[in-house]
Amino acid sequence: MGRAFEFRKGRKMKRWAGMSTLFPRLVKSIMMAAKEGGPDPETNSKLRAAIQNAKSENMPKDNIERAIKKATDKDSADYKEVLFEGYAPHGIAILIETATDNNNRTVANIRSYFNKCGGQLGTSGSVEFMFDHTCNFRIPADGIDPEELELEMIDVGVEEVFADEDGIMLYGPFAQFGAIQKELESRGLEILSSGFERIPQVTKELTEEQIADVEKLLERIEEDDDVQNVYHSMA
Repeated sequence: MGRAFEFRKGRKMKRWAGMSTLFPRLVKSIMMAAKEGGPDPETNSKLRAAIQNAKSENMPKDNIERAIKKATDKDSADYKEVLFEGYAPHGIAILIETATDNNNRTVANIRSYFNKCGGQLGTSGSVEFMFDHTCNFRIPADGIDPEELELEMIDVGVEEVFADEDGIMLYGPFAQFGAIQKELESRGLEILSSGFERIPQVTKELTEEQIADVEKLLERIEEDDDVQNVYHSMA
């Protein structure tokens, strides 16, 4: 097993607290994808992936359709993806993916979390290079040998394939998302969900007290409505 497997296994996959916070984040992903590439999922691979993810979280079809329709409304909020970088206490690198319609508000909020929790908000590029930007896909495990599938998918950029409790996961570089998605679809394989992750190249072990310091900052960040994903280098 490779780094993607260990990352997936070890990462604290904390779900957003209830549907009241999960669905708005999914809606933002759908709206941004629809604004960027158009409202037709057949021709917009990013939107197709956002819809797959929403369905995997049991978002009602009506909610998905409203999000796409809202994205085409010229008066709707224009969300932008903004990446924040910094350090938590004890030298832990943090990457924060946000979707915001007010960058000044988001910058002020993120900076305040770092300042109040003993961290430091960094400049663009200060820690991003410490993480590998990957794409991932989850498909049903029925009748599929992960090792054989990995060999067959190497040519489209897949670097790691493994089975977990939810099916079979495929990982590859961020830039290969479209190629991998297209190959899976051409094979008639159902894509249950897909997305992107930033896997730390090196992780750092901390004591229980130090972990508590970092978790305090992570919790504040994750509670912010503009935050989509948070990644860190804590083991």
